[in-house]
Amino acid sequence: MSEPLLTVADSLKGRARAALGSRNLILVGLMGAGKSAVGRIVASQLGIPFIDSDHEIERVSRMTIPELFAAYGEDEFRALETRVMKRLLKGGPRVVSTGGGAFINERTRRHIMKGGVSVWLKADLDVLWERVNKRDNRPLLKTENPKQTLEGLMNARYPIYAQADLTVLSRDVRKEIMADEVLKAMIEAQKENAAS
Repeated sequence: MSEPLLTVADSLKGRARAALGSRNLILVGLMGAGKSAVGRIVASQLGIPFIDSDHEIERVSRMTIPELFAAYGEDEFRALETRVMKRLLKGGPRVVSTGGGAFINERTRRHIMKGGVSVWLKADLDVLWERVNKRDNRPLLKTENPKQTLEGLMNARYPIYAQADLTVLSRDVRKEIMADEVLKAMIEAQKENAAS
């Protein structure tokens, strides 16, 4: 009796899960890049837990991100974020989506780099703007010209995001396609590491 043939999707999931092993997969990038939406799908495909670090910060602080920024300022928020990320990355494997500024903070970035495989979801300005301009919950965009502020964040942060282990282009396609591209990037990286 022959084994049932694996579908391409099953094979992709299995190879990506093997490539990840016991490590965490940490999604980084600017607001609107799709870290939470894509991360949930990737976690489901890999059969591992998904954690949104912003939701975890809100849970432990019992405040929303905008409330934390207003009450304590960005520096205190970043310190809390670092502590939460350090704790989240102790266990694994899991998929963790980070806030847009998490990877920019040097201490948090060190925890992310030690805590697993980091994937930068890189998007251009128009894609990001289309996704974020409909929501009013972005403290860093409460400026006179939010699109210009977003572009300034891109210019400042993209060189730092480029330090992530992998980069996947986030564009205007279905989230499932983006999730598959993250899985493929993990498999490719493992092949390259094995070859070197």
